[in-house]
Amino acid sequence: MITGFHRPSEGSVLYRAGGTVVLCTASIDSKVPPFLEGKGKGWLTAEYQMHPRANPPRREARDGRGKAPGGRTLEIQRLVGRALRASVDLDRLGERTITVDCDVLEADGGTRTASVTGGFVALALALHKLTTRGDLKERVLREPVAATSVGVVANDDLALDLVYLEDSAARVDLNVVATASAGIVEIQGTAEGEAVPRAMIDSMVDLALKGIATLVDLQHAVLAQAGVDLARLQRAAK
Repeated sequence: MITGFHRPSEGSVLYRAGGTVVLCTASIDSKVPPFLEGKGKGWLTAEYQMHPRANPPRREARDGRGKAPGGRTLEIQRLVGRALRASVDLDRLGERTITVDCDVLEADGGTRTASVTGGFVALALALHKLTTRGDLKERVLREPVAATSVGVVANDDLALDLVYLEDSAARVDLNVVATASAGIVEIQGTAEGEAVPRAMIDSMVDLALKGIATLVDLQHAVLAQAGVDLARLQRAAK
């Protein structure tokens, strides 16, 4: 993770996980969508985009240039938005909007989970900037969120953070989003062909949570290197 990679943004990180590279930026706007105007609450939303050359063959066109965003794009950006909203108390944010843009520069599986994990780092950097310049008086961060994938591969072995070849051949694959305290935000998953027993899904979630705990540790470390003390952004636990 390289923080501050995109200088104009209030928060940014270039996030690399194996062959997947995502640029995550957080931008702050001093207004909210019409449905929140006058309510004293803030909003957080996300955008997701694949660079035309994120995969070996170049895509024909960027989303938004001659074509509407595809269903996969919309589904992923909604996932990222939901995940990051779980980490922020919007009632304390004030009437401002934070937009987290996730631009996939290179893709080898796990682009949505990388977007969530990197997106949180960009978000925390933006909240730190708001706080240090005195614009944000309250602690609005609940706790970090991160995400990873887990799948059932050859011989019914479990694999964490699948690359594309593993993901495309997996018997079952899950995307898991969770908080630092192991609270589940979202689970996406399907079996290919034969159904799987509940115990296998439980084992997959347990493995994903171990991976997420490691990712949260990495988030803390890289933010500390950037001068961000997450404890000073977090509200008191209930």
